[in-house]
Amino acid sequence: MTEAAIFLDRDGVINRRRLDHVRSWADFEFLPGSLDGLREITRVGAPVVLVTNQSAVGRGLLSEADLGAIHQRMRNVISAAGGRIDAIYACLHTTGSGCDCRKPAPGLLKRAAVDLKLQIETSVLVGDSASDLEAAEAAGCAAILVADERPNGLDPAVATVSDLRQAADVIARHLKRLDPRC
Repeated sequence: MTEAAIFLDRDGVINRRRLDHVRSWADFEFLPGSLDGLREITRVGAPVVLVTNQSAVGRGLLSEADLGAIHQRMRNVISAAGGRIDAIYACLHTTGSGCDCRKPAPGLLKRAAVDLKLQIETSVLVGDSASDLEAAEAAGCAAILVADERPNGLDPAVATVSDLRQAADVIARHLKRLDPRC
């Protein structure tokens, strides 16, 4: 049986995006509303899957083990706040590597859908960039943009929210439309 999932980008959605990359736990800063949002998203009941580009590994700025340690600490804090991340899929390649997993390519979402038996067409991706929105479109799922203001020309079907807490409300409505029993 397949089910809808909630795909989340990391940098700019859960934690503050840094131009010099998150290279250690000391660099990781949860965004306002993200822990509350993750708690609310968890209550929806759908699998929560992190899909993130992490080219800092491919560039040698941190190791894959260091990235894993950051993600484990992130998951521990999220869990202590009442939320959860069920799985993490990360592209470790650099821009221009030609891989199929670096967003805007849909590879991370498609791999998660196969591994976790998810129905991608009823799923939603929450991201903060054009590449996130393009990955959602390429994969065939709905998208929510986390941004301070709605960009001109954005597809009207894409909701724009200021933080993950607001995204949780949009996600709940999206899944309720698909299955009124939710």
